[in-house]
Amino acid sequence: MKDKVLLFINGEAPKSFPNPENYSLIACTDGAFHYLKRLGFPLDTLDFISGDFDSHSGMDENIYQEKFIHTPDQDKTDFHKALDIIVEKGCKAVDVLGGSGGEQDHFLGNLTVAYAFKDKMDLKFYDEFSEYYFIPKNFIIQGVQDKMISLYPFPAVENVTTKGLNWPLHNGSLSITSRIGTRNFAIEDEVSISYEKGDLLIFIGKNYL
Repeated sequence: MKDKVLLFINGEAPKSFPNPENYSLIACTDGAFHYLKRLGFPLDTLDFISGDFDSHSGMDENIYQEKFIHTPDQDKTDFHKALDIIVEKGCKAVDVLGGSGGEQDHFLGNLTVAYAFKDKMDLKFYDEFSEYYFIPKNFIIQGVQDKMISLYPFPAVENVTTKGLNWPLHNGSLSITSRIGTRNFAIEDEVSISYEKGDLLIFIGKNYL
C-alpha cells in the first residue's frame, strides 16, 4: 500500500479501521473528524483535515489546528476539495471510508465526485456491506467466489460481457433508466467484465451463500 491514501469522509462512521501504518497519507474532512475523535481513532496519524470548519468547537480541537486546511469553496463538496488536495500532493490511490450511509443525497453526490476523479486516481470506497469503484473497460478480479457482485451503469454502458457470474451478460446494455446489473453473484473465483462504451461501477459484497 505504499503511496496509498486513507481518506475519511462524513457518511456513516466505519465500525473498524484499517491499520494506519499501511498508508503513506491519512486525511479526513472536518465532518469525519468528529466521529474519528469519538471512536478513538489515533488523530495524531492524520496528515490533514480539510473543510470549512463551520461545525467545529471545543478546545481539544485546537491541538490539531496546524493540520487544518481551510477550504471554504461552496461550489464543491468537502469530499471533492479533499481529493483536490490529494491530487496536488501527487497521490494516485485513495481508499475512502464513510462514503455511504446517512443522507442518501450525500452518497449519490460522492459517486458523482468519484466519477470526476476516476481518470486521475484509483479511488475505492469501503463500507460495512461492500467495496465499490469505477472499473476500466476490461477488468478482472480474483478471490470473489460466492460474493455478491453488482454492476451499476453511470448512467449507461454498452456491449457488456461478463464471465464468472451466475447471470452472465453477452454484449448486453445497461442503463439506470431501464436495466441495471445489481444483486448478481460470483460462481467462480475469477470474474471478468468488459464493455465498449460508458462508465460502470462495481460493488463487491460479502459472501452471497
